[in-house]
Amino acid sequence: MSPIRQYLPSFLGTTLHVGIFIAATFLSASAQLNTEFQIRKISPSIITTPALNYVTGPVKPSRSKNWMELEVAFEWHPVNAAEKFADDVIVNYYVLMAGKSVDSPNGTLLTGQVTLISVPAKTSTPRRTVMYLSHRTMQHFSGGKEHYSTQSVLNNVGVTISYHGKVVAEKSLNGTGEWWKNLHPVSGYLVSKEMSPFAPLFSDYYEDVKKP
Repeated sequence: MSPIRQYLPSFLGTTLHVGIFIAATFLSASAQLNTEFQIRKISPSIITTPALNYVTGPVKPSRSKNWMELEVAFEWHPVNAAEKFADDVIVNYYVLMAGKSVDSPNGTLLTGQVTLISVPAKTSTPRRTVMYLSHRTMQHFSGGKEHYSTQSVLNNVGVTISYHGKVVAEKSLNGTGEWWKNLHPVSGYLVSKEMSPFAPLFSDYYEDVKKP
């Protein structure tokens, strides 16, 4: 048998595997590029509750406290050019707190959800939505600390967007993949803007949330 014929099957097998790998990589990249929804950025920040003057009722002593703002910037580029607005765009938050305990050795996973309506397509600036963690919630899941930074409160934040019953985009503050699926979720602590002290602020900055 000639040397060329001897090594030909091995060469063809290697070439086939390389070709499949390149094709799969290309298809994966193309799928990502063709996704209608894309999450651009997750921006956690510490902000203080707004000071509102209330002059017609009793005076109650209080001071502004720290809250965690979890802002998400995203875009929607529909394949169907006739689509101008999207309804029932579901944004799920997965917030892994830094505080650890015997019951939660990896930290507690807090979850929350908002449903957006009238989301415009192909805008020049990203669309935005937001959820909040209260001062008391941060205190609860960070070992009772009073002073916070995003690094001392959060281990990670994951966000998914679902549309027409399917997850169409996902992004994490750190790393990739659906890491939250391995953790036990705890709901009820993340607060939508409408349920926060920031409800009357930034009305035109964030997308409209569907009312219950």
